[in-house]
Amino acid sequence: MTSTVPALGTRTAEGSALQAVLLDMDGTLVDTEGFWWDVEVEIFAGLGHTLDDTWRHVVVGGPMTRSAGFLIEATGADITLAELTVLLNQGFEDRIDRALPLMPGAARLLAELSEYEIPTALVSASHRRIIDRVLSSLGPQHFALSVAGDEVPRTKPHPDPYLTAAAGLGVDPARCAVVEDTATGVASAEAAGCHVVVVPSVAPIAPADRRTVVSSLEDVDLAFLRGLITL
Repeated sequence: MTSTVPALGTRTAEGSALQAVLLDMDGTLVDTEGFWWDVEVEIFAGLGHTLDDTWRHVVVGGPMTRSAGFLIEATGADITLAELTVLLNQGFEDRIDRALPLMPGAARLLAELSEYEIPTALVSASHRRIIDRVLSSLGPQHFALSVAGDEVPRTKPHPDPYLTAAAGLGVDPARCAVVEDTATGVASAEAAGCHVVVVPSVAPIAPADRRTVVSSLEDVDLAFLRGLITL
């Protein structure tokens, strides 16, 4: 699929210079943001701590080191970051093994991007072991590559994940459309210079320059994405 990447600056549709689409995973393609919080609540309950629901906005969308570290510090739980990371990944895997609900419009969008051979990457703060489990359900054929949070020097909100994806596809980040659901992911994509489409999952996110907010992936199709990036 990487052979279909257009040359830099080449129009992929009348008036459009879209070169690739880069997609977040949790809360964007799969309805799993709540899974992470449920697992965190369950683990800390077992350690004798109750998580404050307002903390959910702090930990959503971020790298596990940040979210897990915050919860350990906030609760004073007697557990190391390494131990908690293992428990979180295992708890999440158990849940997606039982059910992996797609976000409305996700399957249609992936099918359309594949049909028109649009270079597409999955870019997530989740670890590789989690991404590979989810990819098996999403359909790995829809993605030219994937970038995991434990494979880059700095994960979201830093630009590294999206810069890595763009480099892997051989495209200009400024000609990429990113679809995200959290402020952390949006910050990462914008720092990389991409145009971002936001489908907020947990907390509201306001529109801004090179940032378009929609209520659902059902509002997003290839024509919409192409219209965001013009010469």
